[in-house]
Amino acid sequence: MKKTIIASLVGLAIHSSGFAAENLNLDEVTVKANRFVRKDTETTFASEIHTAAQIESSGATTLYDFLAQQTSLNVLSGFGNKAAPLINLRGYGNENGYQNVAITLDGQRLNNIDLTPQLLGAIPLNDIERIEISKGSGSVIYGDGAAAGAIQIYTKSKTGVSVTGSLGNYGQKSGYISAGIASQYFDISASAADDSHDGFSKKDIFGQHDTFDSATQNVKLKFKPIDALRVKAEATSARISTYFVGNMSEAEFKDNPRQNAGNAYTFQRYETNQWRLGFEYDISQKMTVEYNHGNEDKTSFFDTPQPPFPFSQLRDYDYKNDDLTIKYVDANLRALIGYQSFDGALQRTSDKTSKDNSGLFAQAEYQINDLTLSTGARHERVIYNFAPVGGTKLKKDSNLEAFDLGVNYKFSRELSIFTNFNQAFQAPDLDRFFGFGFGFNPNIVPAKSQTFNIGLNHVLANNRLKVTAFHTDLENEIYLDIATFNNTNIDASHKYGVEVQDYFKFNNQLGASLIYNYTRAKIDREDSAGGAYNGKDLPGVPKHTVVTNLNYQFLNHANLNFNHTWRAKAYAFNDFENNFNQKQDNYESTNLALSYQYKNFNFFTVINNIFEHKNSIQVQDDAIYPIDFVRTWRVGMRADF
Repeated sequence: MKKTIIASLVGLAIHSSGFAAENLNLDEVTVKANRFVRKDTETTFASEIHTAAQIESSGATTLYDFLAQQTSLNVLSGFGNKAAPLINLRGYGNENGYQNVAITLDGQRLNNIDLTPQLLGAIPLNDIERIEISKGSGSVIYGDGAAAGAIQIYTKSKTGVSVTGSLGNYGQKSGYISAGIASQYFDISASAADDSHDGFSKKDIFGQHDTFDSATQNVKLKFKPIDALRVKAEATSARISTYFVGNMSEAEFKDNPRQNAGNAYTFQRYETNQWRLGFEYDISQKMTVEYNHGNEDKTSFFDTPQPPFPFSQLRDYDYKNDDLTIKYVDANLRALIGYQSFDGALQRTSDKTSKDNSGLFAQAEYQINDLTLSTGARHERVIYNFAPVGGTKLKKDSNLEAFDLGVNYKFSRELSIFTNFNQAFQAPDLDRFFGFGFGFNPNIVPAKSQTFNIGLNHVLANNRLKVTAFHTDLENEIYLDIATFNNTNIDASHKYGVEVQDYFKFNNQLGASLIYNYTRAKIDREDSAGGAYNGKDLPGVPKHTVVTNLNYQFLNHANLNFNHTWRAKAYAFNDFENNFNQKQDNYESTNLALSYQYKNFNFFTVINNIFEHKNSIQVQDDAIYPIDFVRTWRVGMRADF
């Protein structure tokens, strides 16, 4: 029955699905993930674009909600921590997938040097102009960790004044204000956002709810003293505090996922201060040099009072990154060369460790009429340092390479095909490489992947369709072997799948969309497990993902968006032998957003998880973390001046 439903949905996607009218013309959608601005129909790699108009019509109030409900990404909260979610792209699994996708915010890298997921909770959704997801490509520009692909988040240049506020059940409150001015020579803007709730579960054994509070401030300046020179500066500060629940048995979860199950909730606090400074200078009409420097000082305090093993730790991060590129663009040829460095240091009470990446890269595209050819290569050096308190200092390094070859051919305005071959790598993070703080881990090496993509774009007046098929071969995929509690490598593995994006406009008022992914991730050989994992599915990877939207403008100024997200069951995170009694259950959420525009005011209401599907993370038998399991609603207003 499920296979019949899935097949029907895919058929619907190809023939009659879509999105809001203003987002339909694929030929007008541009992509700049490889730093060349191209029409999406002309790119040589697979991409997925989400614009500010799509974000607004979705009704999502946080970046986590939008990524989880509206994109092809498999996104779960980090065992209840939505500020640092778990992201699975192209079958790398929710437990480790976030380390296999490079994420940038206005070009600044968000990936951490340890096992901590990217801090997406520090990015207000109202600040975002567009989100680009590059699939199976990006290793040349983004380097370490871009095996599955890359996610680029771009923020708005704000003008005027905008104020947004909302209230909801479970004590949900959010506020956002932005202001900016633009002139011939400079743009300046500032924003502040706050989001909080009182918790969705019962109090823990100490009387604490699973509360959440986030506050972010941003200031941005762009200065153009002469036509050839553009200077930019930006500063961001964020403070996030959250309590998240522990695990429970299957019986407890089915009885009531809101219960505390005898747990003491874990506390996590993040404090981050970032600044960026850069410039672009036109050496000539065809050549531009660009330089950007970023700095981030971040702390993470983790505390779990759960008996019998209470634990707390403070981690202090210091990140510095530099990016220098020289770009050449003419009618047919686009090329760039560049240098990037990312120096990351982690201070703990027992030691100071660091992971420093530096890479040289080159990328080029050549267009001959309807044919586009692309090529690129990268060499990256990774240096590890370990300095324990009162112990012996250690140092190691690795040299890694990436490359990409691609072709796009446009048969007509309506139809184009593309294909590319990409090699990528992932250098182990500090937690894996240093064996839990006790010197180098001799059982782990960098992971390498080779991905082949082939796809097509088909664009009509009222429909746009993108279909991509991929196959990835991996050596030394990194994972934690729970049987030995050892961070190590899978000797050989592979992944393959098909991705469908389709957007359809029935008329000027009604549109629909469907995103469908079919993904398989297989372990070919893992000698350290004695062959027990050979031929098994990688845990935490659903075979099917479906995201549907129906958008209806039923009055001149009123809009309704109906969304449903569904992901198939998967093996529990620790089930590498595929023999646990309990599986990761399917993820499901049905959401509704309604908005009405009156002059400068927009009134909106949002209901998430209408049917209260009990979503969760399954680690092993009777170890279930409840997530996104309640129905929530918000009402709010935005005023623009």
